[in-house]
This record gives sequence, structure tokens and C-alpha cells, in this order.
Amino acid sequence: MPAEALKTTPLKDEHLKLRAKMVPFGGWLMPVQYSGIVDEHRTVRSAVGIFDISHMGQFVVSGNAARDWLNRILTNNVAKLGVGTGQYTFLLNDRGGVIDDLIVYRTGDEEFFLVVNAARVDEDFDWLQKHKPPHLELRNCSPHFGAVAIQGPRAAEFFRAWRGNDKEPPVRNQIADFTFSDNAISVARTGYTGEDGFEVFFPAEIATELWQDALATGGKFGMKPCGLGARDTLRLEMCYPLNGSDLSPDRNPIEAGLGLFVDLEKQDFIGRPSLLETKTKGARERLIAFKMKEKGPPPRPHYPVFADGNRVGEITSGTLSPSLNIGIGLAYVSAAAAKVGTALEVEIRGQKFPATIEKKPLYKKP
Repeated sequence: MPAEALKTTPLKDEHLKLRAKMVPFGGWLMPVQYSGIVDEHRTVRSAVGIFDISHMGQFVVSGNAARDWLNRILTNNVAKLGVGTGQYTFLLNDRGGVIDDLIVYRTGDEEFFLVVNAARVDEDFDWLQKHKPPHLELRNCSPHFGAVAIQGPRAAEFFRAWRGNDKEPPVRNQIADFTFSDNAISVARTGYTGEDGFEVFFPAEIATELWQDALATGGKFGMKPCGLGARDTLRLEMCYPLNGSDLSPDRNPIEAGLGLFVDLEKQDFIGRPSLLETKTKGARERLIAFKMKEKGPPPRPHYPVFADGNRVGEITSGTLSPSLNIGIGLAYVSAAAAKVGTALEVEIRGQKFPATIEKKPLYKKP
């Protein structure tokens, strides 16, 4: 897609001022790195980093019985959410394949806030609109929002300095409202890095002011701006899936090892029969985490994976881990080969390199 056709976030000019390297991502022009992927990765693991996530989509669902409708659309049990809480969940097609993975927050008795992946905004909205009963209201608020993710062991410390020592960020998987420059902002204690942190949603028009203010306050805590490159290495160390790579319409959450976020006991939901069949008969392939046995070229998506000389699968995500200093990744392999400890070989440019299936997550805090 030509650069002029790519969407940009309200923070594009700030990224350019900071000399970020900009790349296409899911139809958006986004910063991949500022000071360098490894430096930004280590900043998040040791201090605190700030990411522009304004490209992600935000929907609001409201109306009588909104909870019951979402429970028929999403895999997790929305009925368990109290006001101000959220959960990770999936939007599935009729075959049980993943259209999107998302987070749903309950923001009122019958109001819900959905945060969806950037590349799936239009598809998600169309799917929801197609299945929505007439009495419910579904709004795509994405163009009106900016958002940042603030992640790292010093995130809570930063938050108190930024919003005031009497202000605490919400606890894990909760969302709460605060103010910034006389504007309402929402803060959710979630993340995609394995570190403590939160995501802030705010009116797009205050994006520049909020970004600059956060960086000014965050300086004493070692805060640095971070791009998509570090976001990817951080999430891969934790084995968090990436939609479009590790998750797709041809794979279901049970195959991806994410059955924890599927409630097969609740009322019927779209895709449930296929998931029940997978659970009963067993998955043909499973998403495993692996680590290379020796230093060498990093594993990349689509590289073939072998066990006992036979091709058993293919890599979906791979990188060189800055924390572990070795190649790591995720791959779908045949169920028979998907046991922790199994010896694998990854074919890279015609040469095979040894690897091992590891228990998730690959990175554990010291």
C-alpha cells in the first residue's frame, strides 16, 4: 500500500519529531522503533515505556440486554463482568475460526467498551452489525479516540506522579475514568508485554498534549517512547498471540492453546459447535512455543518445523529475544509432536537448526 494511502494516528508528527522509523502496519503508518528495538525492549523490562496504540479500534455497545447479546457473540463469559471490569475474548466466525481477539470492558449496567485490533476494525464492525438486534446501539468510536500503552515495572510509580499521589491506577483487568486537561480519559490496567502497566484512551484532539506531558513526567522514571518492534519482541517472550499471524479465521482458540478464554458451559455462541468438536476429538495441530538451542539466524514466520526428520508444522511468529539472547517463536505443529520438551529442527535458508518446545511463557521475571 503506498504511503499516502496509509492511515495515520493523531501522534504521527510527534513520532517524526522523535525521528522514529515509520513502517506500514495493518493499513497504518506506525513507528517501528525510536532508539532501537533492543533498547526499547529493555526499557520496558526494567523501567517504563510508552507506545502509541491509537491505531486500535474502539466500539461501544449499549442498550437493554447488551450483555446477553455479547455473550452470544463472544467466547468468554461476559455475564461475569461487573461494571468497571474487563476480559480478553474472541470474536469467531461460524466455523469457530478467529475473526479477532479483543478486550471487552463493562462500563455501565448495559454499556460495553470493546478494544479491537487495528487491521480488523471494519471487518469486526460489519460482523457485529450483521448480527446485532435492532434495539441495541453499536458505535464505532475509533476515529474519535487516541490511545497509549504505558508498560513496565515503574508504570504505577509513574502514574502517581503523572496524575497525583492520591490517584491510583485501577487494579488488573479493570477500567476507571480520570481527567487530563479538563478532559475525561479512561485508564485500563491491561497490557501486551508481561509487565505491569495500563492503557489510556482519550479524545484524539488532546493526543499531542497528553503524549508530551507523559514523556515529560516519565523522564525521571526512565520512560522512553517504544515502537512496534519492541511490542512484538515483548509479546513473543510472553507467548501472547498476534492476530493475523498466530490467530486467523482458519484457526480456533483451542488449537491456539487459549481455551481458558472460551466458556463452553455458557449459552450457545457463534462458533461453539466447532470448538466443542475440537475439544471432544482433539486438535489436529496446536500452537506451541519454542526456543532455539544455539545462536544463529533468527526464526521467522513460515519457516518449516521438523521432528524426527518429518515436517510437523510451520512458524507463525519468530524473533531474537532481547531478554533471553536466543531465537524464540510460536508455531503450529501436529498434536502428536506438541509436547513440552520435544526436540525440533527449524529450517532456515535450507539449513536445519535445533530447537525445543518450551512451556509458556518463554520469559519469566527474575
